[in-house]
Amino acid sequence: MDLPAQEEMLKTGKVALSIVLPTYNESQNIAKMLDSIASALPVDTAAEIIVVDDNSPDGTGDIASQHGQSICNGKLSIQVVRRQAKLGLSSAILAGVQSASGDIVVVMDGDFSHPPQTIPHMVEELQNSKCDIVIASRYIKGGSIAGWPFKRRLMSKGATKIAKYGLGIQVHDPMSGFFAFRRQVIEGVKFDAIGYKMLLEILVKAKGARVQEVPYTFTNRRDGTSKLDSSVMLDYIRAVWKLYRYGKSLREKERRASVRFFSKAGRFYTVGASGLLVNFIVSFLFQAIVPELWYLYTTIIGILFSMTSNFMLNKVWTFEDRDFAAKKTLFQYGMFMGFSSLGALIQLGVVYALIENYSVSYPIALILAVMSASIGNFLLNKKWTFKEKIWS
Repeated sequence: MDLPAQEEMLKTGKVALSIVLPTYNESQNIAKMLDSIASALPVDTAAEIIVVDDNSPDGTGDIASQHGQSICNGKLSIQVVRRQAKLGLSSAILAGVQSASGDIVVVMDGDFSHPPQTIPHMVEELQNSKCDIVIASRYIKGGSIAGWPFKRRLMSKGATKIAKYGLGIQVHDPMSGFFAFRRQVIEGVKFDAIGYKMLLEILVKAKGARVQEVPYTFTNRRDGTSKLDSSVMLDYIRAVWKLYRYGKSLREKERRASVRFFSKAGRFYTVGASGLLVNFIVSFLFQAIVPELWYLYTTIIGILFSMTSNFMLNKVWTFEDRDFAAKKTLFQYGMFMGFSSLGALIQLGVVYALIENYSVSYPIALILAVMSASIGNFLLNKKWTFKEKIWS
């Protein structure tokens, strides 16, 4: 289909579905990806594929434009939005959404990690249910991940926990890059478009949106190179912090003590989960850098680092204490380390008592012990370290 015909199709409002495909250096995948999407769509679906290319030096935009002309027909059009530089994934998605004219918008990656065959299921779920957003999820029954190393899985799980508990998002896979939504759900939403996952912004800012998840299998890319690097992780941290500040302005209006209490508890346990990651990374690095160091020493170093990072994050984030006067901070640090150590002793004591006195299996005893220790740790630090009322 030539460009005038495509433009006429869009003007007449015949497009029901827009598929946004952000790309950067996907020359090995883009033609096959466009073919695969076209094949996956029902023949009677009026759709457009919007390729948003960040000036890929490998010619991705040119390939998409040339190949797109060969597969366009009366029901399908291909648009290529060319940007002048590599400006980031979220802003690329936003640019695609702003160019879209469909009533339903699907966002997905262009490297075959998101199977186009899932698109009809997502669209059907939107059309046949009362939901506003459909997330293709790796973390519900039927979903999975293929080809990821342990480190990548650990990072994904950690980022997911931070999003769920730190931002109060109640879905299984808020980090998914594969999702569909009704256009009207984002009307009036002002996007910052920072970081790697625009879905987070939609989930936080599109208040009252009804969300459904459908399972899919994420497959690690076969061609091209991953875009995940240290800058992506820093952008994610920036995005989460900005979204947290956005949510904070809403939370400050909240007068219910129960909501404030459980919000802080969620943040406290999210920090605890991040501490496990810090512990693992530091212990591993010290073992690798100083291999002659006894493994128990590296483990102790990892514990100290994680406890320190937990203290700083809880002070700034959970309890929102920005007073870093030396005397006060050192006192709080000592109290926090003391209560954390007490929590470890409580955990050991509960495990021992449940196993020895009540013959409870170790996994169940460990879960109960961790719960007891973490609840006590939170309440003690809330009351004595950061001088807050318990129920507030």
